[in-house]
Amino acid sequence: MKPPALRWPWQRRWDAWWQARHPASDTTALTQRNLYILPSRPGAAFVVTLLVLLLASINDQLSLGYLLTFVLAGAGMASMNATHRNLRGLKLDLKTPPPAYAGQALALDIRLHNPSAARFGVGLRLPDAKPGDTAFADVPAQGHAQLQLQLSFPNRGRHALPRLRIESQFPFGLFMTWSYWRPAAQAWVYPTPELDAPPAAAVEEGLPQGQGQPGLGDDPGLRPYRHGDSPRQILWKKSALALAQPQPPGGSGAGAALLVRERLGSRASEQWLDLAATRGLPFEQRVSRLAAWVLRAEEEGLPYGLRLRGVALAPDLGPEHFRDCMEALALAQEQP
Repeated sequence: MKPPALRWPWQRRWDAWWQARHPASDTTALTQRNLYILPSRPGAAFVVTLLVLLLASINDQLSLGYLLTFVLAGAGMASMNATHRNLRGLKLDLKTPPPAYAGQALALDIRLHNPSAARFGVGLRLPDAKPGDTAFADVPAQGHAQLQLQLSFPNRGRHALPRLRIESQFPFGLFMTWSYWRPAAQAWVYPTPELDAPPAAAVEEGLPQGQGQPGLGDDPGLRPYRHGDSPRQILWKKSALALAQPQPPGGSGAGAALLVRERLGSRASEQWLDLAATRGLPFEQRVSRLAAWVLRAEEEGLPYGLRLRGVALAPDLGPEHFRDCMEALALAQEQP
């Protein structure tokens, strides 16, 4: 294990100061404490021009030159105050990003809240992005606006979001005011499903003998309702008859009396998707194949379970089960 790098005392003080001004949070408010401002490139040229005008006025004793210099300097100071005020007081919050597959674009939805006068030219971008990739929005007075950024992660897993840069050069572009935002949310990146994956090498497990549900009778095409089944598959008349039958003590109630007829071509038993069935492949390809099997089983409506090293998710269907399986695959680690 690599030992932690030694840090000088001033570096620790700097980190403490930075984290105090920019704590990790999914909401932030821009205040005098966390806003910074400096002249932009046009602003630096403007300052140089003012110095040249001042020196020429002093050299030639031009009263109108003094007047022009100080009027322009006053306009520049007013511009600096307006630029800083354009962001001061603005509030931002981040919506939890939806999961994405490795290498695909992940969308960050940011909402801007303005408690005062209208704001113009508010920009948001990743710190390493080019200025041309900045997303801009105007926020109406006492209103809201929304911005969206896109980023991607090449590897599966749970990733911390990068810090975001909020900036503005309104109104004249002579000054740049900015702040940084460190979101606390994390992004789930699922493994990319394998293209043209072979059929799942599933392990099927049926119900034990003698444990049928009331109302099934001898019809092998009937089974109890399972979470994720379509309402169209429910046999309401047979379910009503089964519900009318006396329930044994400790029975599971009305939910167990709902009967479903298996669709033609579907399997009545549950399938298990096992990491052991992908032996002989590189680990990342094994995970990608399991992801493809999970996606295919969900699309076909076949209840499925997932087995990894130290993880076993019981067969089920639905968005929550799909999310649990993909998150388990995203965090799967190869063991020696």
